Amino acid sequence: MNKRLNVMAVAISVMLVQQLAAQQRALTIEESIRIGLEYSKVLHASQMKAAYADAKASEVAATLYPSVRVQAAFQKLSSVPEFRIPIPGNVVTFPVVLNTYNARATLQQPLFTGWKLQAASDNASYQAEATRLDLAKDRAELIYSVKAAYWSLYRAKEVRRLADENVNQISAHLNDVENLMKQGMATTNDVLKVRVQLSNSKILQSDASNNEQIAMLAFNSTVGLPLETQVTLTSPLTPTTKDLPEVDKLVAAAFAQRPEVRGMEWRLKASDAGITAAKGGWLPQVYLTGSYYYARPNQRIFPAKDEFKDSWDIGVSLQFDVWNNLTSLHQTNAAQAQYEQTKDALAMQRDGITLEVTQYYLSFNQAKQRIHLSELGVEQANENYRVTAEKFKAGLTTNSELLDAEVALLQSKLQLTQALVEYELAEARLEKAIGQAN
Repeated sequence: MNKRLNVMAVAISVMLVQQLAAQQRALTIEESIRIGLEYSKVLHASQMKAAYADAKASEVAATLYPSVRVQAAFQKLSSVPEFRIPIPGNVVTFPVVLNTYNARATLQQPLFTGWKLQAASDNASYQAEATRLDLAKDRAELIYSVKAAYWSLYRAKEVRRLADENVNQISAHLNDVENLMKQGMATTNDVLKVRVQLSNSKILQSDASNNEQIAMLAFNSTVGLPLETQVTLTSPLTPTTKDLPEVDKLVAAAFAQRPEVRGMEWRLKASDAGITAAKGGWLPQVYLTGSYYYARPNQRIFPAKDEFKDSWDIGVSLQFDVWNNLTSLHQTNAAQAQYEQTKDALAMQRDGITLEVTQYYLSFNQAKQRIHLSELGVEQANENYRVTAEKFKAGLTTNSELLDAEVALLQSKLQLTQALVEYELAEARLEKAIGQAN
């Protein structure tokens, strides 16, 4: 009995360890992007939209090629008297066939449709290409969202770490001041000042802890992980502070690389093809047609006989709308208006991208400057805290000055963390803006 309980206890322990391990993940930013791309429902929906557009383009293109249709039928007729024609010296009898069988194969090939079918095929093909570029746009946006969530979580974790460090630092300060008060070298007011500062630091610590949990939930939701997963980030903040080309070159690169622009250009081509298709309504439609008949009896053979016979025909058909209440005119006007609308949308999109790239370019350069200034600030704050702490221990400065030095050091470290994260986010935004998100 004890042996069985031990086995059960071991099994339960293994299950708990496995469950705990499943709820903990150590991720680089590259792994996070891979997981996000794999599990994104938005991206999957975009993929299905592109697949649908490809299928529709193939369907429309099929109308350019020959179509063959096969029909078959059987009929049972009611009994009727035979038809007889009396001729002097003879009687011609036409037999009644009560069971009829027929099969027909029909072929049709468009010869000329006023370029209507070809333009419709081009329109569908261009729309499918634009939809595939929409998929690329959605992919780039998802990659940026994952990067933004990753570095936001990194910032929250770093703020939490600095808050913990600050609480430990002020706790040590409080211990020192209490010892000095016991020796008569500090007042009760000095102790109270440090305790107030410690209380404020613990509030900051609590806020940082809550913000970390919120950022982790947002990251898990963006990537597609279970919300309760505890994530450890393994990609360090290592800004390269690289130099970029002039903003005009970045804008030109964005026009060439952004999937939104290329997609809109394909939609403009599709609108142009739509005009051609609409104008096709003004022209005649010419088709090559042919049929093969196999029937019992074959109605084309006289007199009818109760046996299978085959026959065929081939010809050219022409259709032309002499008057359709100006439908072709209205369709052409609508297609031209859609073309102009798409052209305006492309122009507005280019203006928006120019503004976006310029804005993110300036933000990127500003982020680089902030890193340098923040690093100087941390260096100075560290030195100021070191000197002030030594003076305080030697009784050469006041308790208030040491508290100010501790606050200044915390603020400088928080500013540096903010500057480093903002650089990563600015770089990600700029890469997305110029179409280099990957």
